[in-house]
Amino acid sequence: MKKYFFIALLLCQVSALASEGSFEPKELVKMSWSFEGPLGTFDKQAIKRGLKVYQQVCAACHSLNRISFRHLLGAGFTPEEAKLIASEYQVKDGPNDDGEYYERPGMLSDYFVPPYANRKAAEAANNAAYPPDLSLIARGRIGGANYLYSLLIGFTDDEAPEGLYSNPYFSTGKIAMAPPLSEDIVSYEDGTPATVEQMAFDVVNFLQWASEYEMEHRKRLGLKVMGFLSILLVLSWVSNKRIWKDIKQVSNDGTS
Repeated sequence: MKKYFFIALLLCQVSALASEGSFEPKELVKMSWSFEGPLGTFDKQAIKRGLKVYQQVCAACHSLNRISFRHLLGAGFTPEEAKLIASEYQVKDGPNDDGEYYERPGMLSDYFVPPYANRKAAEAANNAAYPPDLSLIARGRIGGANYLYSLLIGFTDDEAPEGLYSNPYFSTGKIAMAPPLSEDIVSYEDGTPATVEQMAFDVVNFLQWASEYEMEHRKRLGLKVMGFLSILLVLSWVSNKRIWKDIKQVSNDGTS
C-alpha cells in the first residue's frame, strides 16, 4: 500500500510541475503607439507624464543607467526643465582638494542616479530578485511596448506563492514584482486623470523613448537618404535613356 501511495504522490507532483511548465501567457494587449511606423514620432506630453511615473513609482527599485539628464532635451523638455529635474538628485562626486568624496546636485551631464549601490544591494532589498535596469527594457523584451503595457495593467488577485504576484502576461504567470500602479498614485500637472491604464501608457512611452531616444533623428535621416536615392534613381534612368538614345542614333547613322 505504501508503494502505491508514494507512486500516487509522485504522480501528483509531476502533474503539478507539468501544469506549471505548460503555462501559456495571455495574448498581449495591442495598443496604437505614435512612435510606430517609418513616420512615427514620440508623444512628448506622454513622455513627460511617463517620467513622473518613473520617478515616483519605478525609480524606487529600477535604475535608468544609460540615460543622462541631457537626453531629456530631446524629449520635449526645455533646458531649464531638464536642469531642474537634474538638481533634484544628489550625485556622488570627487575627490575634492582634500581627497574626500561628496554629494552635489545633479547637472545635465549626469546620469539618472540608481536606487541601489550595486546588484547585491538590489537583491538584498527585493528578496533576492534583481529589478532590471529600464534603459533598454522596451527593446529587450519580446512584444516591446505592448508587453510592458500589458504587464503593468495585467495584475490579478489570483492566488500566488508567497513573494509572487499573479500576472497572466508574464512568462510563468507569476512575477516577483508587486503591482506598481494604483489609481491616482501620481498627480499629473496637466490635469490628465491618473488611471492605471493612463499611467501605464505614459510610462511605456517614456521607456520606449529611453530605449531609442535618437529614433526621430534616425527616421528623419532615413527619409532624407531615401529621398536622395529616389532622385538619384530618376537621374540615372533619364541619363541611361539619353545615352542609349544617342548610341542607337549613331548606330543607325552608320548603317544607313
